[in-house]
Amino acid sequence: MPEGRALVQTVDILSPIGNDPYMFGQIAAANALSDVYAMGGEPWCAMNIAFFPAGPDAEADGMTLDVLAQILRGGADKAHEAGAVLAGGHTVEDREPKYGLSVSGVIDPAHVASNRGLCPGDRLILTKPLGTGILSTVVKARWDGWEEAEAEFCRWAVRLNRGGGRVIRELGLRAATDITGFGLGGHAMEMARASRVTVRLEAERIPLMNRVLDYAGDGLVPGGSLANKRFCACGCDAADNVPDLLLSAVFDAQTSGGLLLAVPEERLEQAFGLLAEQDEGAWLVGEVLPERLDGKALEIR
Repeated sequence: MPEGRALVQTVDILSPIGNDPYMFGQIAAANALSDVYAMGGEPWCAMNIAFFPAGPDAEADGMTLDVLAQILRGGADKAHEAGAVLAGGHTVEDREPKYGLSVSGVIDPAHVASNRGLCPGDRLILTKPLGTGILSTVVKARWDGWEEAEAEFCRWAVRLNRGGGRVIRELGLRAATDITGFGLGGHAMEMARASRVTVRLEAERIPLMNRVLDYAGDGLVPGGSLANKRFCACGCDAADNVPDLLLSAVFDAQTSGGLLLAVPEERLEQAFGLLAEQDEGAWLVGEVLPERLDGKALEIR
């Protein structure tokens, strides 16, 4: 371990998303690496975790060892891009393929971002648009335009959250999270409750991937995203003028989503500058307010 550094560890695996095994390997690895970046850490080493079918029936379904090799190659390339050493792993025979990483990272123990560090006055920056859950449902359904939908969510999901991690370290941010299965709304509410504050999201500022609202209007919202919306309803105060389809996108379950960074207002310009230097997305989507007396932790306006 580098002197003065602490160890952070995480593990995450995914079922296949998209149709390209190499791309799936990259997305699963980027998704696992995000937890380290969200704390302000840097990936150090990683180990593969792979589940894959075997035998004649699997090969007849196209699940050949070449497919597994492409998944692993995608994960290895993404770990290398992150600067981490891939140190082996473990494979399990299973009927459904799954893949992910166990990641160890290093961090300055005096500057660790958590989901409990929000303060009133903080402004909220999101580093990737929303929509991977809805667009991946479009691909599974082979809906009109599914090829474009797959290219769109893969374009964002393979991106590392390295730039957001650098902002956390260099600005000493207290609070951040990566946006994954609970969606932007669910993770924002989780942070608000843990910090005993209220998060206000500005609906018109929230970035969306191409055609997300069109597909949501077609009913292509995954079950997990609908469950997020129902679960958070009691703690969410959404204005009457916020379209229901947009709320579906706010609670859409993300795979390898961006980081939500809580930035003191006086450091906003620095944060946007650092993200622009690294060609990272950066959208100002909300702010942190004092805790409400009625228990509503999330406002959407």
